Amino acid sequence: MSLPFPLASDLAWPLALLLAWIAGELGYRATDLPRIVFYGLVGFVLAPGQTGFLPPVEKGTVILLANVAFGLILFELGYRINLRWLRNNPWLGVTGLVEAAVTFTAVYFVARWFGAPLLTSLLLATLSMSSSPAGILRVVNEQRSAGQVTERILHLSVFNSVLAVLAFKILIAFWLFKTSNSVGSAAWYGFAVLVVSAGLGVLMGVLVPGLLRCIGDLGRDATLAFALTVIALVAVTYFYTLSPVLAALTFGLTARHRRVALNRAQRNFGTLGDLLTVLLFVFVSATLSWKQVAAGAELALLLVVVRFIGKTGAIALFSRLTGISWRKGILTGLGMMPLSVFAVLLLEQSRHLGVHFVEQFSVLETAVLLLGVLGPVMTQLALIWANELSPLDTEPEALEETAVRTAEPEKEP
Repeated sequence: MSLPFPLASDLAWPLALLLAWIAGELGYRATDLPRIVFYGLVGFVLAPGQTGFLPPVEKGTVILLANVAFGLILFELGYRINLRWLRNNPWLGVTGLVEAAVTFTAVYFVARWFGAPLLTSLLLATLSMSSSPAGILRVVNEQRSAGQVTERILHLSVFNSVLAVLAFKILIAFWLFKTSNSVGSAAWYGFAVLVVSAGLGVLMGVLVPGLLRCIGDLGRDATLAFALTVIALVAVTYFYTLSPVLAALTFGLTARHRRVALNRAQRNFGTLGDLLTVLLFVFVSATLSWKQVAAGAELALLLVVVRFIGKTGAIALFSRLTGISWRKGILTGLGMMPLSVFAVLLLEQSRHLGVHFVEQFSVLETAVLLLGVLGPVMTQLALIWANELSPLDTEPEALEETAVRTAEPEKEP
């Protein structure tokens, strides 16, 4: 099905964003489900493979803006991560490593059992390790959630996302070496890219807070300065085929530990972040095709179940050692189900390098659609069942004040 008349891309995207925003607001008020669920559904319906309202997106400004939106989210997530907590509670780091390893192994063997090629199985396993920071953080901020489960979901999503980026770059290096026999290209895209990207993030995390201290009035200037720096950092890393994901995340981590706080009212980077979030989730769903989704349904459903069991089981296994109950461990695993944004943008970045992984199979598109819609709902349910939602009429708090505030071990009755 497609539109009976052509619609210029310059007009299609603004209209699509307006429709998605309206659907998000109406859907949220009618169902209390996260707004990003409706953004994604609108993007899928308007995609080139469905109604054809939106034009195909191979390259250009929309992809760059989607990466900027993701970069802002990753910066904010990195800013909330407390490395001191990890030193005080090393079992949390062990949990993250085990959870990622169990998920990778389980998905890989299931994919091979279904007859998927080696490269396809490795890619599915690599992307399945990750949780989507965009979906998780958006739900957490929208619900104003705070508590043990919330902080563990955020911290563990950073762990498995970083591990997924590392594994994905190694996979790209393997693919490049296999197709071109170029050791130099494989080494650059498999290792040097990670070092340079992380180095740029750390550099900005040192320079920008230092500049703000020289200027003074940190409370007023920090949010705008960080937003502009993230935009520039993502643009540079995207243009030079580096890793915007790693650069934005390390920028946020470094900036937090330089002790510069964001303005109290600027979670999600205010209106700019809200606008780019709508674009991000519409864009991700617009890359999917219903024919591809239907073709990969059987294996995708099984992989979603295996991924859920792997993550939830591993986190619950170590829950007592990290200072929470088994019930909260299971809820933490449930809250880490979102996947779509992270997976799609990594694949788009690989396409930017000329590595077309996505053409090899359709099962990932099905998993992305399922977890793009159901994942945020599962995160919301986990936060509700953990009793960590704040009243909607309270003022949003500064990121510095909420990070790991309630993450101490439970006291046994």
